[in-house]
Amino acid sequence: MVSHRRPTGPGLNRGVRATVLSAAVATAAATLGTAPASAGPEDTHETAKEAVDRLYGEAERATEEYNGARESVVRLRGRVDRAQDSAARTQADINLLRASLGSMAGAQYRSGGIDPSVALLLSSDPDTFLDRAAALDRVGERRAVTLRKLHRAQRKIAQSRAEAARALAAMERDRAAVARHKRVVEGKLARARQLLRALPAADRESLGRASRSASHDAPTAEGPGSARGLAALMAARQALGRPYVWGANGPAGFDCSGLMQWAYAQAGVGLPRTSQAQRYAGRMVPLSQARPGDLVTYRADASHIGMYAGNGQVIHAPYPGAPVRYDPVGMMPVSSVTRV
Repeated sequence: MVSHRRPTGPGLNRGVRATVLSAAVATAAATLGTAPASAGPEDTHETAKEAVDRLYGEAERATEEYNGARESVVRLRGRVDRAQDSAARTQADINLLRASLGSMAGAQYRSGGIDPSVALLLSSDPDTFLDRAAALDRVGERRAVTLRKLHRAQRKIAQSRAEAARALAAMERDRAAVARHKRVVEGKLARARQLLRALPAADRESLGRASRSASHDAPTAEGPGSARGLAALMAARQALGRPYVWGANGPAGFDCSGLMQWAYAQAGVGLPRTSQAQRYAGRMVPLSQARPGDLVTYRADASHIGMYAGNGQVIHAPYPGAPVRYDPVGMMPVSSVTRV
């Protein structure tokens, strides 16, 4: 009797392939400290996807913290510069005031060191006496005014220097935060790459193609976006295919909030740097009323953001290794929609 079963090919059969996949994921998960107690062949792929998504999500949160700390450093550097400029200008005023007081003291010294009021009493000419008395009053008034200005300037320069010192201290703290968040991001991404490398090539490709979560509802009735929203959308479309680079805001590469900031900058609109701040950069609307150009924020902590492109799609910078692309608006739970 002739057997009609297909002979085993040179590749892995299903059972062997599942065993290899289970072993690869278990090895990578153990390295990550998240090895499942018992993972069957059917749930192994989902376990790997969940682990990669979790790491990418944690990296995105750290990236936005990194972006916020970097933005704070820039802002604080501006405060330092302004405080130092103010101190320098005030010091110049102080130098002029001191020179003016020095001139008054020099004039008195040149008069023989006699108190001007005493010298005035020795005058025998009544008209001269009155003229000199009036002049003496004016000199005394000018001296008092100059002294008051000097005291105010000294207080101002002390305040400016204190402000510069506070801003410098805060800037150093934020620089340390930048470095700390950078290490966290790099660690999360390295662990995700380690997990992905442990998977067979076919499974790595399927993870890359898969959307990041189950699809949720898309807008049911669309209308035209605002002029600046459409201009930002046109800019975002120009970025399609450019790489995800964490901490980058273009034009060669982007992270999620960096793409939104860059696209709206092309439309003449300044957005803050982080996704958490961008969600409050305009008026919030329901997802059912989303229009092209609206910002779509994901997760409860607003750690990911994209731009609604119409037809139930968003343009976004997804994660390392995935270029700027279209994905379903419901790829992850939507936390808010913002019309800028």
